[in-house]
Amino acid sequence: MSAKLAGIVPPLITPLLEDGQLDLAGLERLVEHVLDGGVHGIFVLGTTGEAPSLSYRIRRKVIDRVCTQVEGRVPVVVGITDTAIAESVSLAQHAANAGAQAVVAAPPYYFPIEQDDLGWYFERLAGAIPLPLYLYNMPAMTKLSIEPETVRRLLSVESIHGLKDSSGDLGLFEAYLEEAQARPDWSLLVGPEHLTARAVAAGGDGGVNGGANLEPRLFVDLYEAARSGDAERVAALQAGVEVLGHIYGQPCTAGSVIRGLKRALAQAGLCREIVAAPFSQSR
Repeated sequence: MSAKLAGIVPPLITPLLEDGQLDLAGLERLVEHVLDGGVHGIFVLGTTGEAPSLSYRIRRKVIDRVCTQVEGRVPVVVGITDTAIAESVSLAQHAANAGAQAVVAAPPYYFPIEQDDLGWYFERLAGAIPLPLYLYNMPAMTKLSIEPETVRRLLSVESIHGLKDSSGDLGLFEAYLEEAQARPDWSLLVGPEHLTARAVAAGGDGGVNGGANLEPRLFVDLYEAARSGDAERVAALQAGVEVLGHIYGQPCTAGSVIRGLKRALAQAGLCREIVAAPFSQSR
């Protein structure tokens, strides 16, 4: 994938059936829904996609089905985060064989590691996989932030193409932007959707926004307005993003976001609201 990843790339939810199997019809409807909304790519097996809760068999089926259905209309990027580097490499190889364009990896969770080890880990991972790698900063889940000095180190790795930041810290995102000036081909995308317009205005390349599962056109329009500097249009669209945020509930946690999105998508007739364990269906 030579071109920069930019625009709105929804982190696709994973539609499930009551028995925990993949809802193939729901997945097909959801993919067409976001494509019809004009998104610039699709990210499968991220946090919103409940990847850590899915079996490897289901993860591979998601990759195969989405890549086959998208058929090159937009880039498909695949989350390969795992605690074992061998499993990340295996999933990256499967993604390459299925036709994905890139992979995304957060720091391996469970063991606390220093930034020097983290840099070494990403260097090793990038050298072992057949696809471009995007880093994923998600400290709320991994308990570890990818620091700007680690990004500076990893800019020298040609096969690392960018970073998605879900820290919610716009100051950190701007620090990443400063470091990435050394690599104009790098993509920097933001996760929290309320920050997308500000991140793009600051020089970021787009958003990986969960709400784009439900309202893809809203986020595509917001991205385009922010790129063009249309402040009035951004303000109007941002109000829509804030309203959409109410579906996530309070306090806003990973569980409430996933449940809220799946409930809203079920009401829209796109898929069921079944979530994967450890989240329960009763709340």
